[in-house]
Parts: sequence; structure tokens; C-alpha cells
Amino acid sequence: MKILLKGLLGLVLVVAVAITGMLIAVRFADGPWAIIAGGAFTTGDKYEGGEPDWTFLRDTMEVEFQSLDPERSRITWIAVHDGRAFIPCGYMTTTWGRIWKQWPIEAERDGRVILRAGGKLYDRTLVRISEGEEIGPILAELGRKYGDGSPFPLEAVTSGYLWIFELAPRA
Repeated sequence: MKILLKGLLGLVLVVAVAITGMLIAVRFADGPWAIIAGGAFTTGDKYEGGEPDWTFLRDTMEVEFQSLDPERSRITWIAVHDGRAFIPCGYMTTTWGRIWKQWPIEAERDGRVILRAGGKLYDRTLVRISEGEEIGPILAELGRKYGDGSPFPLEAVTSGYLWIFELAPRA
């Protein structure tokens, strides 16, 4: 029994070290690894030009963005309405969401980000929106793209469960 317990303890230790090593390594990677936040972008061509029409991302399911403070990257959904781009973040009223999703809180402090899409890097600012005439169409787009076709409920935004950020031009 002692041998079995020692073997199990050794296996748990090896798994814990491997996971810790992976979490440290991803912080130095060029972007995130699936749901694990990654490091600063090292690849991509900086976008030069006027304000983009984000319609080209309408059917793109996920994009990557990197915050500048702290310098971390992640994968997220994206919604496009009226040529403008929006990033949603759900689960914000749940205990799990508040622990797992620190980036929205950080974005309210410092919204400077770099969006990486189609191999291009776009300097942007995340600006949280929680009301206004664009909320309904954004929720409809989220439902079309990620749901069953019906709009996400307005209550998700008004309750604070769903935060929506616009990818606004950086000043």
C-alpha cells in the first residue's frame, strides 16, 4: 500500500510540475495557447492606414488580442456591427468568471490592446459599453454567430453577466 501511495504521490507531483512549467512557458509564447493566456505578440505585420471596416471579421469565430499592461494575450470571440468590432466577455457575475477572467477588469484600468487578426496587428483601445442603441444589434450578432440564432438576452448585459468592449481607435 505504501508503494502505491508513493507512486500516486509521485505521479501527482510530476503532473503538477508539468502544468506549472507549461503555464510559465506560455507566458513567453507568441500569443495564447487555447484558453491559456500567452505572452506578447512577436509575429504579425503592424496595420498602417485609416480606420478599418471590421466587416472582414464578421464570420471569423475567434481573434487574439494582447493587453499592454499587463502584457498578456488571449483568444476571444468577436462581433461586428455597423463596421465596428466588439469583444464580449461572459460569466462576469459568477465566482468562476471573476477568478478566471481578470482581463476585463484590467481593461477597464488600461484598455490599450493589440488585436491580431489575419496576420495583422491593430493598435486599439477596449472601451466597455453597457447601454446604447448598438447593444441590441451586438446581442443579435452574438446570437447569430455563437448561439442558436436568437439574440443574446439584454438582461445578460444589464445584470453585468456579459461585458461588451468596443475595439475603439487608440488615441
